[in-house]
Amino acid sequence: MLDAGTQAPDFSLTDAHGETVTLTDILKDGPAIVYFYPADFTPGCTKEACAIRDIHDDLLETGLRVFGISAQDGESHQRFAERYGLPFPLLCDPDKAVTKAYGLNGPLGIGSRRGTFLIDADGVIEDAVLADINISKHLKFIEKAMAAR
Repeated sequence: MLDAGTQAPDFSLTDAHGETVTLTDILKDGPAIVYFYPADFTPGCTKEACAIRDIHDDLLETGLRVFGISAQDGESHQRFAERYGLPFPLLCDPDKAVTKAYGLNGPLGIGSRRGTFLIDADGVIEDAVLADINISKHLKFIEKAMAAR
């Protein structure tokens, strides 16, 4: 997993609607939370996404935006977002190239790890957290980032 102080690798991924999203474009509006998760509709990933959904308005008020990244396709992301009312973009990384660039490829190359990054407007990772099972650790990380704004 990439450490704080590291330049975040730029990326170009599609969202649930087939629109291209780059990290450079995301950061034009200021710092962002980028979180990687294993899969749509799994219990842990659903709990994490819904927890972020529940504080999304507060995130925006602090000037932070959030983006989720996983290997599923746009159709899966769209169904996941609609089912749980997720107001933030989910980006598709089907070959896990971005997941690997951020050091979150799963053990033996299987699956993806759960990691969250706070990336400043210059593209530098301010802070990061890795917690594969402890979902609440990610929410606490995001709340800490909000409190620091």
